[in-house]
Amino acid sequence: MAIPPEQSSSASQLDAASSAASSDPAKAEQIYRDILSKKAADEDELRDQETALVKLGALYRDHNKAKDLAQLVTDSRTFMSQIAKAKTAKLIRTLIDYFPPSSRELQMQVTNDNIAWAREEKRVFLRQSLEIKLVGLQLDSEQYRTALTMTENLLKELKQLDDKIILTEVYLLESRAAHAIQNLPRAKTALASARTTANSIYCPPLLQAQLDLQSGAINADDKDYKTGYSYFFESFEGFSQIDEKDQRALRSLKYMLLCKIMMGLPDDVPPLLLLKSAAPHAGKDLDAMRATAKALKERSLEEFKVALRDYQEQLQQDPLIRSHLSHLYDTLLEQNLIRVIEPYSAVELSWIAQEVGQSLQVVEEKLSQMILDQVFYGVLNESAGTLEVYEEPVEDPMYNTALDTLKQVGDVVKSLYDKATGGA
Repeated sequence: MAIPPEQSSSASQLDAASSAASSDPAKAEQIYRDILSKKAADEDELRDQETALVKLGALYRDHNKAKDLAQLVTDSRTFMSQIAKAKTAKLIRTLIDYFPPSSRELQMQVTNDNIAWAREEKRVFLRQSLEIKLVGLQLDSEQYRTALTMTENLLKELKQLDDKIILTEVYLLESRAAHAIQNLPRAKTALASARTTANSIYCPPLLQAQLDLQSGAINADDKDYKTGYSYFFESFEGFSQIDEKDQRALRSLKYMLLCKIMMGLPDDVPPLLLLKSAAPHAGKDLDAMRATAKALKERSLEEFKVALRDYQEQLQQDPLIRSHLSHLYDTLLEQNLIRVIEPYSAVELSWIAQEVGQSLQVVEEKLSQMILDQVFYGVLNESAGTLEVYEEPVEDPMYNTALDTLKQVGDVVKSLYDKATGGA
């Protein structure tokens, strides 16, 4: 009978800490720290210390101890000097990812500190990896212009190397930053560079899903909702295959539904919500999109306003959804106004406002814009408080014929004048 290999002391300590993590977090923390305080005798103990470091970081994350987590990242630098440089980058980024969204500023400060440390230690790969992470954090914090400047500096450096994966990531970050400040030409150029670079290598599924998500967003902003939907569908499948509860999968699904709504196909929304892959994301986010589709189907401005009010967090916090629903709101208001005024040649503005459920000022501004855009022909009579609607003017073909004749006569007169002048 084979005798099982004897378990190392650090391995048994790891088991004890894992068992105590939920019932006695303080004890688990002390055990992890004891493991990290020892000098590793061999590769196995070094591997156990790596595990202890990551699990201690996860313990701080689970108990919302952001400051302790920040200190752990700093204290771990001594340990990092004992392991391979490639592993160092992975470990530090893992620990930095453990910060909760509520501690974004502290997370960025820790990342900056580690970039400075990596620069002092001349760890180029680690510094670049952390700078890419920092750009992502800046985008999450809406520091778009700072992120854009940082991507410029990174790209100058990375173009000299042959790491296509990292180059693709930075091009993608540049596209996201430019898109956020509505610099669409630059966003498109950066995205094209990212896709070209990604096509020359094996692109990891997660990165491919991120590229599809950004491609969908840019096509949606170009009002090409059909192409945008295709990209969002690809990104939804990509994120779902990696983790069906990934928030980016939910965002992709919401954008898919948004595209169907903006294409004027609200009836396509319920079947998409019945997909098996959509089930893990059931909740207020999808209810918000369902309510929006229902309001569009009913052509009801009031239902649309109720949806915006009841699902403010789900519909107003995402910039892409907010901007496109704002356009949809204007379209619905325009359609409702046309429906109300269509039977009349003169109608009171106060009555129109009452019918569409808007203030008099909003109705006057919208009607003025519609008249200027020649959606219909009419004039606002401010003194009487009415809108006077005219029939669409029919162009008399004789008018264009007369203009053309006058132009020909003008050309003949000019020609005769030129001959007479030349002859003189």
